Parts: sequence; C-alpha cells; structure tokens
Amino acid sequence: MRTRLARLGTALAALVAFVAAPAVTAGPAHAAAQWNPPAHLVQPLNEVWNHVESTYPDLYGFRNYGWDQVMANRGSVNYCVRWESDAPVSAALRDQIHAALKKQFGKWTAAMVEADGTGHNAWPYTHVPVNVVGWAVKNRSTLQWTDNSVDIYTGNLDGGGAARHYDQSLWLTKGFQGGAGGDWGQWVGQEYFTSALGQEGIQVYLHEVGHTFGLDDFYDWTPTGQCCFLMKAGSAAQITEFDKWMLRDFWRHLKGRYGL
Repeated sequence: MRTRLARLGTALAALVAFVAAPAVTAGPAHAAAQWNPPAHLVQPLNEVWNHVESTYPDLYGFRNYGWDQVMANRGSVNYCVRWESDAPVSAALRDQIHAALKKQFGKWTAAMVEADGTGHNAWPYTHVPVNVVGWAVKNRSTLQWTDNSVDIYTGNLDGGGAARHYDQSLWLTKGFQGGAGGDWGQWVGQEYFTSALGQEGIQVYLHEVGHTFGLDDFYDWTPTGQCCFLMKAGSAAQITEFDKWMLRDFWRHLKGRYGL
C-alpha cells in the first residue's frame, strides 16, 4: 500500500530526522542520458512514468525520497526498529531482524548495480550499508539484552535522536495486516516479519521499500505486457526485471538534482 510523501501525516513525520537533500537542479532535463532498458519494457515503462507524472502531486518538488536520504548520507541509510508488540526480543532475535532488514533493503539497491559492478546511469554507490541505530519500544523489559549496540527509546515511540539520526523506521506491529510504506519507512506485521526471517524475500516489506524510493501501486491498472511484478501487490514475491527498471527510471528522472 503506497503512502506517498506525507500521507500518514505529522504523527509519522516525527519518526524521521529529516535529512536535507543537496541543492537541486532540474530533474527531467537530465533524464535521457544512459537510458537503455530492454526493448520489450520501453512502452510499459513510459506508461508508468506518464502515470506517475500525472498523479503525484509534488513529484519533482519532494525532497525526502529514499534516494535523497542515501545521497545525503553519502551512500548509507540509518534505521530505527519500532517494536509495537509485547512479544519479548532476545539479542539473537534482534540480530536476526537486523540481518534480514539489511539483506532485504539491499535487494533494491543491488538493482542499481550493473553486471560489471558499476552503478547504473551515474548511480554513485555499488553498496549501500544499512545501519540499525535504534529500537523504539513501550517497555524496556521487552528487549532482553543489556548491551548498548543501539539506542533504545522507551515510552515515546515517536521519539528520535539527533546525534544518531535515523532516516527510516521499520514498524513491526502486533496483529497488523498488510503493509504501508513511504519516505518515513515501512510498516508490516510483527508476526509476519519475524516468521519470514529465513525467507529469501520478505514480500510485503520489499514492496513497501519500493514506495520509499517513490514507486507506485498498481491496484487499478497494469502496464502493457506486464502481469506479475512486485509493485503489483500479490503478483510476485521478488523484485522482477520490470520492478528493477521502474526503479532505474525513477532514478534517471531525479539524478539531475544531484548534478549527475
């Protein structure tokens, strides 16, 4: 489910320590260079971008896409895990959640790397580290570890820390069905995420990260020749070729704001 831009409102905005994006140059003017999608994807990709341009209210003016966060951090992203559950979290479970988060987020950024190991279309990073810098929880006793590897926020789940800022939150909520995603992070069920830690792809989370990077939902239409892809909810379990090229298309239309 796409929650584009600030759709969840100011309560969610409090989760994000806003990272200012670099100075902006016009996005569309730089869009044509180094664009080489497979021939069979050209038409559906054009359809998607035309739809995005006609439906997003502030497509080029918005400054906190996942792209902006990675660029502002010079190639990394910081997370806080928001644990909205009374289920205890051992140090082992914590570490498994961190590992899964890093692996799954990395599937999207890996899509920006060419087979020869270079960044696609001036994308400057071949690897984007994910740093989990905090956990937010109602009761400290829920977290069954004593080390200080991450900051812990208790009582105020919308609290944040400026010194060790986080760009996104992974909301894990007991009993929550489905998912939501945007510039603030991703929201999925606690039971769902922890039960999927051993899977190659955590489908709902991956879909929501796509929204963090600006990708749209496809509830009411399907691009020409495309039946099954991750951003068409429920039709694919992994990032497909079409998802990858939609991601790359979003980048090519934004990269000009970074002078690339």
